[in-house]
Amino acid sequence: MYEIRITSKFNAAHNLRNYNGKCEKLHGHTWKVEVCIEGSKLNETGFLYDFRVIKGATKEVLERFDHAYINEISPFDKINPTAENLASVIYEELKKQFPQLKEVTVWESEDASATYRVS
Repeated sequence: MYEIRITSKFNAAHNLRNYNGKCEKLHGHTWKVEVCIEGSKLNETGFLYDFRVIKGATKEVLERFDHAYINEISPFDKINPTAENLASVIYEELKKQFPQLKEVTVWESEDASATYRVS
């Protein structure tokens, strides 16, 4: 089984609703998104997927969040823009293009992340 990963970054602000702490106030992060795809068969070039293709698709998904206030972007106008929820939303978008998507990890700082995968 092969497993490949790419990372991308974007900058955005958010605040957590119904949270008793500093993160209830508006604040920003340089978010890092790690995308992992797995599979057992390589194409004729020897790739599971071309990194460039995965990076391009991920960039398209993340563009709507970059330099934005995430709380105003659907579905985060209804659900809390936590790292967990961001990972899930990004996963569902990328899964449409990459059926072998294993997981998406969203880092809101260099030492705090959330991963979403479907078992």
